[in-house]
Amino acid sequence: MNEALIALSPLDGRYLGKVKDLRDHFSEYALIRCRLEVEVEWLIKLAKLPETPITAFDAAGETRLRTLYTELTPEKAQWVKDREKVTNHDVKAVEYYIAENLEQWGQDDLKPWVHFACTSEDINNLSHGLMLKGGLQAMLPVMKELIGDIAQKAENYRKTPMMSKTHGQPATPSTMGKEFMNVVARLQRQLWKITSQEILGKINGAVGNFNAHKVSFPEVDWRGFAESFITDLGLTYNPFTTQIEPHDYMAELFDAMSRFNTILLDFNRDMWAYISNEYFTQIPVPGQVGSSTMPHKVNPIDFENSEGNLGLANAMFGHLSAKLPVSRWQRDLTDSTVLRNMGVGFGYSLLAYRSCLQGLGKIKLNEGVVKADLAKAWPLLGEALQTVMRKYGVPNSYEKLKDLTRGKEIDETSLREFIEGLDLPPEVKESLKTLRPETYLGYAEDF
Repeated sequence: MNEALIALSPLDGRYLGKVKDLRDHFSEYALIRCRLEVEVEWLIKLAKLPETPITAFDAAGETRLRTLYTELTPEKAQWVKDREKVTNHDVKAVEYYIAENLEQWGQDDLKPWVHFACTSEDINNLSHGLMLKGGLQAMLPVMKELIGDIAQKAENYRKTPMMSKTHGQPATPSTMGKEFMNVVARLQRQLWKITSQEILGKINGAVGNFNAHKVSFPEVDWRGFAESFITDLGLTYNPFTTQIEPHDYMAELFDAMSRFNTILLDFNRDMWAYISNEYFTQIPVPGQVGSSTMPHKVNPIDFENSEGNLGLANAMFGHLSAKLPVSRWQRDLTDSTVLRNMGVGFGYSLLAYRSCLQGLGKIKLNEGVVKADLAKAWPLLGEALQTVMRKYGVPNSYEKLKDLTRGKEIDETSLREFIEGLDLPPEVKESLKTLRPETYLGYAEDF
C-alpha cells in the first residue's frame, strides 16, 4: 500500500518529497536520537569530574558510547518505543536503552550514572534545542536560495520602470527591480534575526536549583559544570529556570520565522496581482493543466500554494509562541504535546519556500505591458510639478494640479500646456517638459 495515500498529514503524504529532509530533525526518531546524545554526553562529562568515582573514558570508550546516537537507526529506536509502552515514560525508556547497551558491553557499574541527578526536562529541553539547531541548518539553504533568487530578479529588473499602485490606484513610478529589492531587504533582516537567535538550555534538576546535584557532591561547582556542558553541545546556558527551560527563546525564534513568512506571503500576493495584470507571463509547463474546463489557463498556483502553506505555518508558530512561555508554577505538562509539533511549522514553511521558488522559476517579465501601462500615466507627474511649483512659491500649487489631474484624462500635450502657463523660470519649464512617467524614478534604479 502507498502509505502517502493514507497519511493523516499532507506533510507526511502528498508533500513528503518536498519536506522529508526535516524528518531527520523533527521526527520522533530525531527526538530519541537527541535524547540519547544528551544522556550519553552527560555521562561522558560526569566521568571527567574528579569527584565522581567513574573512571574517565578513553577515546575508544567515548566513541563506543557515542555510537548509541551517531549510529542510531529507526529500527534501533523502535526498542525505545517498545519499552515506553511498559514504562509509560519516554525519557525513562531512553535511559533503559543506554543501560541495556552498557550491560551488553559488561559495564553494569555505569548504569547508576546514566541520567544522574537529571529530571526528564533536563534531557528534553536540550534535545529540543538540538532539534531546532539542526532543523534550522536544514531550512537555511532554501531560505537563502529564495532570497538569492528574488535578489537576482531585482538586479535583472533594475532598469524596468513600472507604475506603482497605492490603494490599488496609479501612483508615483518605481522600478520592478526596486520593488523586488524591498522584499530582499525585509527577508534578509528577518533571516539575520533567525540566525542570531540564541538557543538556550538548562540541566539543573527538578526545579532549577541543582538540589540533587549539590546534596550528592557539594564540592562541585555545578553551575559552572552545567554551563560548560551546555556550551559544548553548541547551545547557550540559561541559569534561571524552573523545572523547564521557559521557552522564551523559542517564542522569539518562532515569531521571527512568522515575520519572515509574513513578508513572503505579502510577496506572493503581489506576484499574484502582477501576473493578473499581465506584468508577468507564466511559462507553460508541457503536460500541465491550468483548469479542468478552460484549456487556456496558466494559473499562479505556486504562489497560491506558497501563500496557503505560509498561513498554516504561521498558525502553528503563533500557537507555539503564545503557549510555550506559559507554565503553571514550576512545571506543567502542556508544553510536552505541543513541542512535538515544532516540525509542522517548519514543514509548512519549507513547503511554501519551495513553492515560491518554483513559481519564480516560471515567470517572465512582460516589459511591453509594464512600459505601456506607465507610458500613458501622465497624471503621475502631478506630484513632480506641484513640488517644483512649491519650490518657486507658486500659490496653491497642490490645488492647481489636483484640479488638472484628479479624475481626468491627461496626456503629454495637456501637461505641457499647463507647464507653459506657469510662472516659473524658462529653464525650469523646459526641464519639466522633458519629464516622462518612465523617467520620473528618483533613486529607484540605484540600490
